[in-house]
Amino acid sequence: MIYIHWIFLVIYVVAILATVITILMDDRQPAKTMAWILVLCFLPVVGIVLYFFFGQNTRKEKMISQRSLDELTKRSMLEFAEQRNLRLPETHKTLMQLYANQSMALPFKDNEVEIYVNGYDYFLSLLAEIGQAEHHIHLVSFIFNDDALGYLISDALIDKARQGVEVRVIYDDVGNWSVHGAFFERMRDAGIDVHAFMPVKFPAFTSKANYRNHHKLCVIDGHVGFIGGMNIAMRYLKGTRRQAWRDTHLKVTGGAVYAIQRAFLVDWYFADRTLITDRKYYPELLDGIENDCLAQVVTSSPISEWPEIMQGYVRILLEAKRYVYMESPYFLPTEPILFAMRTAAIAGIDVRLMIPLHGDSKWVEWAGRSYVIEALKAGVKVYLYQAGFNHSKLLITDDSLSTCGSANVDFRSFEHNFESNIFFYDEGMALRLKKVFLDDQKQCILLDESAEVDNRPFLLRLWESLVRLLSPLL
Repeated sequence: MIYIHWIFLVIYVVAILATVITILMDDRQPAKTMAWILVLCFLPVVGIVLYFFFGQNTRKEKMISQRSLDELTKRSMLEFAEQRNLRLPETHKTLMQLYANQSMALPFKDNEVEIYVNGYDYFLSLLAEIGQAEHHIHLVSFIFNDDALGYLISDALIDKARQGVEVRVIYDDVGNWSVHGAFFERMRDAGIDVHAFMPVKFPAFTSKANYRNHHKLCVIDGHVGFIGGMNIAMRYLKGTRRQAWRDTHLKVTGGAVYAIQRAFLVDWYFADRTLITDRKYYPELLDGIENDCLAQVVTSSPISEWPEIMQGYVRILLEAKRYVYMESPYFLPTEPILFAMRTAAIAGIDVRLMIPLHGDSKWVEWAGRSYVIEALKAGVKVYLYQAGFNHSKLLITDDSLSTCGSANVDFRSFEHNFESNIFFYDEGMALRLKKVFLDDQKQCILLDESAEVDNRPFLLRLWESLVRLLSPLL
């Protein structure tokens, strides 16, 4: 018995060494590799538990076969091929090809878009479209709270299900840990097909806890699609000045709805393991929409071979001619993104980054501060939004390209989460979203580099640098 503790120690050391070797063999970014090794070394027992839940790399796993993905894409590809007079602008043709080659994202013309910059307008529009649904409603939301708004949306869905409309709902399991199961059971009992995305139940699937579905998508009858950054939660409708949430969401009618539908049905395959490819989910476009507003819905995930959205952002930053404006609630950039931002700013491009003055996580604020200082030193203009918490994810460049969606400028969105952004190759949309950015900028203070660097205490700067080591894990 006297040697039992030595046996446990040997087993633990062997487990740590095996885990370190596994991390090294994953060939991740050096920063992330070092972060996990530090966690394992300096957090005994806790470190290996954290790695088991949040650190395992699934990018090389095949959770969906190429054959199934081809089946799910075939219908949207046929609709893409049927487009008449489709012209791809030379300015961004290589970017569109990048997305098409890597995530099967296809560009669609003939789109009309409504922009919502507050929850009141978005949720009223969503409820109105749900009320008019006749065939199907497909909804996926990272968070679907069981608060007053959540019950309002679920009641509307239940009402349509009882009328015979097909209703499918996906919610992220980890994002809704605080939501009572009875809330979703109530919808199931009413005939709604509800699934949690990658349920995390010990001991099964625990390694998937770090890979979450961050999408916020909805498709009504195949004619109307919603995409953006808003979850279903009361935080978008109330709160004090400091707590109020500002976000951006879009309603799309036209060809791009086919792409939003395809993104949902891929999610549905993950959640339900059923292939839905029927033509009825891709109806003919409504009459009256005919324009050159070109849109491409791009998804990225931890199981795809490459981080698609991150690669696109890098290309946009390095190819910009005049300006790049970015909004993100969190700023923990991967090294390629930070390098591209610095390079563009040093080259004289007007690079502006908007982040909240007060975030919803102190750890993220601490970890992000040193990245902000690096961006400032390179000439990036950093604006701190002070009229609440800005959860909006936008990028606009050169009055020609713009994007909105669920992806933040951080490690989690670029590498760990299932994300979806819609990219517009259209001057009109770029100018409209540019106005959203400039209106938000009026609610900001411009961060001054000299004051930020010189006035911060040494111990605070040391703490921020230490927490930065954990930024790939936040």
